[in-house]
Amino acid sequence: MSRMQGSKDFWIGALRAEGPAFAAAVAEAPPETPVLSRPGWTVTDLALHLAGVYRWVRAVAGSGETTAPPHRAQPVEPVPGSTVVAQWQEAYDELMALFDTLDPEAPAWNWAPQPKRAGFWPRRMAHETAVHRWDAQLAIAAGEPVEAKLAADGVSEVLDTWLPAGRRAATGQWRGVVRLSASDAAQEWYLRLRGEGVALLDTGTILDHDDHHARVHVTGTASDLLLALWGRVSFDTLTVAGDRALLDGVRTTG
Repeated sequence: MSRMQGSKDFWIGALRAEGPAFAAAVAEAPPETPVLSRPGWTVTDLALHLAGVYRWVRAVAGSGETTAPPHRAQPVEPVPGSTVVAQWQEAYDELMALFDTLDPEAPAWNWAPQPKRAGFWPRRMAHETAVHRWDAQLAIAAGEPVEAKLAADGVSEVLDTWLPAGRRAATGQWRGVVRLSASDAAQEWYLRLRGEGVALLDTGTILDHDDHHARVHVTGTASDLLLALWGRVSFDTLTVAGDRALLDGVRTTG
């Protein structure tokens, strides 16, 4: 298994592409346009949610603290006389200004079973923005896929960060190996489901006597794999062979 190895520059570059695309989609949509991939949300809700996440992450990533913050991210409150795009843009610009000068090795809390370093957050925000950009574009019938390298890293993020942190969309007991193949990124992932736990397998180190045969194999573009893991599209839109029930154990929240 070869996983995409990102970097601060890679993720900031992704944010510089995905951020303006998100803003353009929100600006095009009437404020109460429903976000089809987030039932009950409008594009206004989506923009204020993402602005709130940016402001919360800016405080966490730049704090130098490795203890959990007392509060979770909250949507930004609408400001009379200001558009939601302007409020989102202000939060985005402030976050990017921090990320431009951020030392990835600086201490910073995160919610994952990973080192508490600031470098966690540019990656997290690149994927948060990319998925929500897709949400916003879908609301105006213009959803573009996530760029293949970014999407492949997003698949890795779900498997090495979200699922090990226990952030599954559903509760249950699943056992078996799931194989994901990105047709446009020459990349594969093997994930062993162990009841409530997971293990991302490096097939280069698996011994011949290890039972690593996949019980379900999903093939699609990296973007479609990412969006399926995030519950934005159905796995039925991809090529699936094997026990589809296992796929309920690899969807994440958000």
